[in-house]
Amino acid sequence: MADTDHMADVAERVLLIDPIDPSGVALLAATLEVIETPDGDPARARQLARDCDAAIIRSRLPDDIFEAAPRLRAVTIHGTGTDLVPLESATAHGVLVANLPGENAQSVAEYCVMAMLMLARNAAAITTAIRSEPWDAARSRSAEVHEIAGMTCGIVGVGAIGTRVAGILHRGFGMRVLGTQRRLNRLPPEAEPVTLDRLLSESDFVVVTAPLSRDTHHLFDAERIARMKSGAWLINVGRGAVIDEQALIEALRARRIRGAMLDVFEHYRLAPGHPLFALDNAVLTPHLAGITRESRMRMGAAAARLTLAMLAGERPANLVNPQAWDAHCTRRRAATT
Repeated sequence: MADTDHMADVAERVLLIDPIDPSGVALLAATLEVIETPDGDPARARQLARDCDAAIIRSRLPDDIFEAAPRLRAVTIHGTGTDLVPLESATAHGVLVANLPGENAQSVAEYCVMAMLMLARNAAAITTAIRSEPWDAARSRSAEVHEIAGMTCGIVGVGAIGTRVAGILHRGFGMRVLGTQRRLNRLPPEAEPVTLDRLLSESDFVVVTAPLSRDTHHLFDAERIARMKSGAWLINVGRGAVIDEQALIEALRARRIRGAMLDVFEHYRLAPGHPLFALDNAVLTPHLAGITRESRMRMGAAAARLTLAMLAGERPANLVNPQAWDAHCTRRRAATT
């Protein structure tokens, strides 16, 4: 009984590896002590996690996080990327991992459409040129800009995001939309089901929204990139390692495809001097496709509610590792006896 009273006196703590919306912080702070990492540094996160019961993340956890922080019982992914967590280790330690599928789908879908328009209209290069070149020289860069109406877009991985992209493109721009994924019978009506090879050979835009798994790692290798149309653009909002980055760099350098817009990379942060920075046919953004004011508010509050529910002993509907449930329950019982 004395041990139980002592446990009750210890405030539960949640670690924010990355910042979340203030509305979510306020929900957490009403019942938990909120700890924030100052810079997302993995070593610092590992150290702070030792005294925390839960974590909310947007970037990858260290592989040994659950050995280093045995108090952790729940991890909430502020998004969908299950590759951010060492899942086998989490399951072995009875740590519940849950994500937020669909919460930022509209924001990412809008980013994909923006990317297509930017690439087709050569917007990044023209914006740069008008600041440093004569007016007419900047205007001359419009010689090869295009309308996207009537073009073909292929979507690789047609989940919540891909479904919204397909609807916007088909109904809003009159585009032909192709889709491929493991279960072709589950595509939305706006997307024609095709094989990946056919999608690559027929698409003017290839939009990658696929998650990272053993099957999708380097799905876009040199051979597959070579199957794309020479005038095609590649857009990646899924996971960086779905594309072999070096193979893409070589294809862009050689102009084997027209260009790319990338929001995710093989390593979370591009190091200074990375080869992608030197390519004038690559438009780069720092993993912000799903980050808008609206999505941040939705996801911050949803992440907070999900974390509180798991710490209260509830089994979330979107539990990523259901195999951990029994071990998690055993941990809870042991902590209160």
